[in-house]
Amino acid sequence: MGAGFFYSYHLGWSRPDARTLLGDLEAEGLRPAHPVTGRTVLVSLDSASLGARSPVTREQLLSLAGLQRLHEVGFRLWTDAGPDLLVRIRRARGGVVAVEFSVGELPGPEREHAVGAIRRTVGRASVLCIGFVVDRTGATAATDWDGVVIEGAAPLDAWPDTVAVRDDTAARHPQLAVTDAVDMAPWKVFGNEVLGV
Repeated sequence: MGAGFFYSYHLGWSRPDARTLLGDLEAEGLRPAHPVTGRTVLVSLDSASLGARSPVTREQLLSLAGLQRLHEVGFRLWTDAGPDLLVRIRRARGGVVAVEFSVGELPGPEREHAVGAIRRTVGRASVLCIGFVVDRTGATAATDWDGVVIEGAAPLDAWPDTVAVRDDTAARHPQLAVTDAVDMAPWKVFGNEVLGV
């Protein structure tokens, strides 16, 4: 993933969750179909064929994005204005699925639109979303975000724009437990741009 990201973490992930996520993103103007060709493409994430693209149907994308047979899947989302961003859905720790959006690839206005759209989409899935991280510049890309959001244990060397975790996770994390947060049920939200989420 490139610099600048939005990561969200989900419990109980399945094909219906992938369908809901994709439908909500499409309603927000982020679509898997190329605006000119109408093609939907998977993007290879393994090192042997990194970046290779394979056309798929929408139904194939939904089936693969449910992670019933794969550990991870990558694909592109297109904005109404034309630029696109990479999305990776992967199995993380403890049965949690991470959905990673590379928003740093987008120009400023499109990036802000995408961040807002993703945040609203995550909000609709909040019952199963255990947390999210927004870092528009990618300054915290080296942080073990799985360890922070899922386990409440990994250290923070720098702060992203926003990090949101469940109450019990915040209480376990040595830095978050002693840091002021804004309550936005079901999360405690921390960071430089808390009110912008």
